[in-house]
Amino acid sequence: MEEKTTIKQVRRRSGELVHFDRKKIQSVLYRAFVEVLRDEAESEQRANELADRIIPLLRERFGEVPSVEEIQDVVEEVLIKEGFAQVARAYILYRRRHQEIREIKSWMGVRDELKLPVNAVRVLQRRYLRKDEQGRIIESPAQMFRRVARAVAEAERQYGSGSRVKFFEEEFYTLMASRLFMPNSPTLMNAGTQMGQLSACFVIPVEDSIESIFDAVKNMALIHQSGGGTGFSFSRLRPRGDMVMSTMGIASGPVSFMEIFDTATGVVKQGGRRRGANMGILRIDHPDIIDFITAKGEEGKFRNFNLSVAASDDYMQALEAGRDYPLINPRNGQEVRRVPAGEIFDLIAHMAWKSGDPGMIFLDTINRANPTPELGQIEATNPCGELPLLPYESCNLASINLARLVRGKEIDWEQMTKIVHLGVRFLDDIIEINRFPLPEIEKITKANRKIGLGVMGFADLLFELGIPYDSDQAVEMAERIMRHIQEEAWNQSRLLARERGAFPNFPASVYARRGEAAVRNATTTTVAPTGTISIIAGCSSGIEPVFALSFIRNIMDGTKLTEVNPVFEKVAKERGFFSQELMGQIARLGSIKQLLELPEDVRRVFVTALDIAPEWHLKIQAAFQKYTDNSVSKTINLPAEATVDEVKKIYRQAYHLGCKGITIYRYGSKPDQVLSLPGQYKEKVEEEAWYTTAEAEYSGGCPTSPGCSL
Repeated sequence: MEEKTTIKQVRRRSGELVHFDRKKIQSVLYRAFVEVLRDEAESEQRANELADRIIPLLRERFGEVPSVEEIQDVVEEVLIKEGFAQVARAYILYRRRHQEIREIKSWMGVRDELKLPVNAVRVLQRRYLRKDEQGRIIESPAQMFRRVARAVAEAERQYGSGSRVKFFEEEFYTLMASRLFMPNSPTLMNAGTQMGQLSACFVIPVEDSIESIFDAVKNMALIHQSGGGTGFSFSRLRPRGDMVMSTMGIASGPVSFMEIFDTATGVVKQGGRRRGANMGILRIDHPDIIDFITAKGEEGKFRNFNLSVAASDDYMQALEAGRDYPLINPRNGQEVRRVPAGEIFDLIAHMAWKSGDPGMIFLDTINRANPTPELGQIEATNPCGELPLLPYESCNLASINLARLVRGKEIDWEQMTKIVHLGVRFLDDIIEINRFPLPEIEKITKANRKIGLGVMGFADLLFELGIPYDSDQAVEMAERIMRHIQEEAWNQSRLLARERGAFPNFPASVYARRGEAAVRNATTTTVAPTGTISIIAGCSSGIEPVFALSFIRNIMDGTKLTEVNPVFEKVAKERGFFSQELMGQIARLGSIKQLLELPEDVRRVFVTALDIAPEWHLKIQAAFQKYTDNSVSKTINLPAEATVDEVKKIYRQAYHLGCKGITIYRYGSKPDQVLSLPGQYKEKVEEEAWYTTAEAEYSGGCPTSPGCSL
């Protein structure tokens, strides 16, 4: 005979019936108790005891199918009746907060079955969820993940039965819905839709002719419209003032043509959701290099471009030796003049200090890792620098959420391996179903099949493990994690090659030259900046440190929410020093390093971006680069008082550490940054000016650069 205490289902607020789970009652009770008692063991015991009393009451009053609200009312009632008034208060505040969150989501017009953070829902509502012709949201976050999983799994049909397709659809859906893994934005936006363009990163060649230049502008517009970002090397264009033989005119130089690309980008939105993003690159031996380095010196110029100077080993050696080096006209290969390497380097560092641009990429370092050198040299990267690509190549990216792989004080390596294997398959499947914007892109992308699996949530993982970001232990952890991901990614690529065949250009690759086993993909790993996908995943961005532990987020017009790093909040509650007043104080200070009343070990672990010396930023970048096939996107955040000499030191160290590129950002060096630290604008009287604030889509890393949400 069935027990009278049995509850079979729960009626959600939407009216949907779901399976009753006693653990959910126990969990919410535990959270309320631990906030008050600060004792995990006692809190767990009390939660168990009260759950056993609550369930019979629910059955007696509401039968086999109580509603969510009825359950919460009884929980509140029992807490008060049993004499736990403070715990009841914590629970009531919890209910109130969640009611406010539900109301905000309702205002957004989003039904959220996955119970994502408010800002994640806001980002999804603005950019990712499908809308009808009137602009109304017509899918939920769970439906979005289902749409993507179903579309990508269709690629499996050519390698097996329909049951195989369904199996991988479920695997892919679970990966995304549990926020363990997130593909790049175009995949979330376009998979299963008419657009169907799923890659984030493209490089378009620009040859030294009017036809090529304007073909590149047109191709850029098509890619931006589909949701991708573009990179260009302008190094083949003849310098300003050079002769144009066909018209007997004078060339205007690469920087003037870049203005056309910048203007076109500003008027072509990506699928109507955002402006496109570009990387502009010029070789350091181009005669117009000074014009390029200073291109962003005028406020408002090249707003849709990141800029990087492409430096060779020869140049870096000339810099170290204090020598001059030649500037070469790309039209005829002749030397134009010689300039001091140090003077050009000083100018690069000064402009980066002033405006955040240009960064540097190290061409010979990049091409030493080029897997297909017989196809040509790599000259350019995607907008944030993590994808060095051949002309017309594209690449699709995804990131593993490291923050969700910590169990106690250990990493779940077995789970990580499973995610890597599924992630490589997912990304390879995307190449099969992708609708490429140009036939040239489809041809070389399918011939090389480059993919880029990376990570996000690294800072949160370090918090969970109690490891300071600026420590040798963090560097060792970075290497250990990325080595594991890279090894398992290649293992899976070899398995896919046996199942599906090697990438067509494999015979022309360094792998074939070395006699290695066939692989499905020319590259497998990349560390991207993540941006908005880390907001959806609820973790820190890429491999960046967090920019603040507590801050105010402008999630929508007139609506602001205080966000607290979830790991810090958990530790603060467990250690007994959490309070709303403290969180407000931290938001005003920007970090906790000055709060000497907090435990020393907590202040040592929970460091923020501007607490960390530049050399530790670089060491972490280099550690990930050591085991990454492509490149690593990382911003070296500097305080406002940083000097030009510090920038020069960082750029030199990046080269010597084996980084493929380097980007710095000095706080306050651009007027349109989406992050504000407290007290920076003392002429303001608004209270908000005294708190750390961030716009809805800022997750860490570069506060202004285009393309970081790809």
